[in-house]
Amino acid sequence: MAVQLICCSHSPLMTTDVEETETGVHASFFSELDSCAEAVKQFDPDLIVVFGPDHFNGFFYELMPTFCIGTAAVGTKDWHLESGPLRVPRELALACIRFLQSRDFDLALSHDMKVDHGITIPLFKLTGALNRYNVLPVFINCAADPRPSFRRVRMFGEAIGEFLAGKDMKMTIVGSGGLSHDPPTPRLELSPPDIAQRLIKKQTPTQEELDARESRVVRAARELVRGKGPCLPPSEQWDRDFLTTFVSGRLNDFDRMSDTEIDRVAGFGAHEVRTWVAAAAAARKLGGLHTELKYYHLVPEWITGMGIVVGRT
Repeated sequence: MAVQLICCSHSPLMTTDVEETETGVHASFFSELDSCAEAVKQFDPDLIVVFGPDHFNGFFYELMPTFCIGTAAVGTKDWHLESGPLRVPRELALACIRFLQSRDFDLALSHDMKVDHGITIPLFKLTGALNRYNVLPVFINCAADPRPSFRRVRMFGEAIGEFLAGKDMKMTIVGSGGLSHDPPTPRLELSPPDIAQRLIKKQTPTQEELDARESRVVRAARELVRGKGPCLPPSEQWDRDFLTTFVSGRLNDFDRMSDTEIDRVAGFGAHEVRTWVAAAAAARKLGGLHTELKYYHLVPEWITGMGIVVGRT
């Protein structure tokens, strides 16, 4: 069995034409991501497992699972990304859910999962399409308090790795999210009633509603670049500390990480590093994993500390 790990930041602003604050940074990131895409192409996996978050586009407080696996999935149209179905192997997804239940994980399942840019961006950037490969979509709640602890996330990833260890396949495991960033995502307890209802009641927003939300994010990014606005700037120190521990493989060290620390130092969006921890925990159950930091840079116009870590067993 051969396993490839790719953990990468995503920012929907990387799909826009926001002005670069430092020459060459965008090109450097995309060049490294293209190298990852070429590695995926050469590896030609039988299955891609994507651990990703959601940004209140597919999952809502009406019924917010901690973890969910889709037996079928379709991309949403946020940020004008191409929609369409993912190629999910239904029986394998169901078998994974049953295996996880045997390991005391009572996760949700979806026969019609909606995945937003947290999962579609890495699929587009790494494979060029949503349905080029068989994909197992794994949702981890990173945006809706209360979230799962890092210990539980790590154990969840390990359990998925145990399931995958019984399969004679080449696998690419992707963790999509983070690093430090503080987007203007509404918080339920701080939102007026109309915004709170949007977070609670499951709905499909119109293109006009999506455009209005996304314009607000673009404005927030421009204000952040000027040192203004509500968004906490990304923290290079926090990112570097996280990456050092992550690349070393000391995933248990993250068990002590608290949401309070993340909110205070790294920003609301940094909770998404849970996807990295789960992905790496799964990959490490499949053999000796060597990981390497391929890219890191603060990109304030994308609101985010952008990083890429790769690994092979």
